Amino acid sequence: MTDNRQEELRHRLMALGFDDVRFTSTDTPLKGSALIDWLGAGMHGEMAWMERTAAKRLDPAQVLDGVRSVILLGVSYADETVAQRPSGTDKRRPIWARYSLHQDYHDTIRPGLVKAGRAIEAIFGASEDDYRYYVDSGPVLERSWAARAGLGFVGKNAMLISRQHGNWLFLAAILTRLEFVSDPPIRKKLLPPESASGEDVGLLCGKCTRCLDACPTEAFARPGVVDARRCISYQTIENKSIIPRELRPGIGARIYGCDVCLEVCPWNRFAHAGRSMLLTAKRDLAELGLAEILELTPVKFAELFRGTAMKRVKLGGLLRNACVVAGNSGDATLLPLILRLAEHELPLVRAHAVWAVFRLAGPTEAESLLGGARQRESDA
Repeated sequence: MTDNRQEELRHRLMALGFDDVRFTSTDTPLKGSALIDWLGAGMHGEMAWMERTAAKRLDPAQVLDGVRSVILLGVSYADETVAQRPSGTDKRRPIWARYSLHQDYHDTIRPGLVKAGRAIEAIFGASEDDYRYYVDSGPVLERSWAARAGLGFVGKNAMLISRQHGNWLFLAAILTRLEFVSDPPIRKKLLPPESASGEDVGLLCGKCTRCLDACPTEAFARPGVVDARRCISYQTIENKSIIPRELRPGIGARIYGCDVCLEVCPWNRFAHAGRSMLLTAKRDLAELGLAEILELTPVKFAELFRGTAMKRVKLGGLLRNACVVAGNSGDATLLPLILRLAEHELPLVRAHAVWAVFRLAGPTEAESLLGGARQRESDA
């Protein structure tokens, strides 16, 4: 039987702005084979911290000694007003991952977590040493714990899919030494409750493979397994160096992140717009033209993207991505801007600018336009 205080805490956390609140016990360890196999195959790319923290991710007691439960918190960013054109149309306007059209969620959700901690202390008489919270920033497998707690299920696109919020959820987790009654994981109707573990990939996907089929760079090694090295989100955000040439055409107009495997999911039909109490929209970014981005200066970049997720890639990374988008755009009017970037101080930017010139102008004219730049950038 659930402690009345547990339900009081759930209501308090919902009132803080979290759109879903679920509890699960850490008594039964998560299955670790999938993570170990993924790392062993090198599918994490250059995200070395995933390998360094693997043991902690699989054993929350290494993060918080004496941990008994995880509180999973979902913040919906489903919002029809920020839905952009279907991927692949009008390639002259950059496409941003939908989550990025907000102030950095790490920063805006964290105050809610601080207040959540205070609520735990007030209701249970706990100390601040009895819990630890993270919002996509620590060695916690939030998605796996969220599936265990029934906040959603892991789809074939490897994302947590909520029956109420679709694919559009930010996840936060609070590890705590308090003991809570676990919320049940999602299960198929015909199966007994005890058969549900929350760790089955594609539990309610049925025969649908839209996400797997739609991926522009064929990043799925198999259902539920993303090879980050081929993923557009990884290449445009986590990769700090050269984007492989064979992947650049598939990036299309996606300048920061990718939502393709989320957008096509039929479960989004049931998604309700979030309350956005812990989010701050920055929708004006979606109106930026590609030419404006190609002309960004350090001062203008800081002005436009201060406090957003895009600060992670810095100006050089965004210009690199913009050159790829320009090369895919078919818009030769961008050539003067790209030629200027072919002389940029950062080799990272120059290499992708040279590639874009060749895409837009063709080999013969590109050689003439670039002069010595082509020889300097052999990795373009």
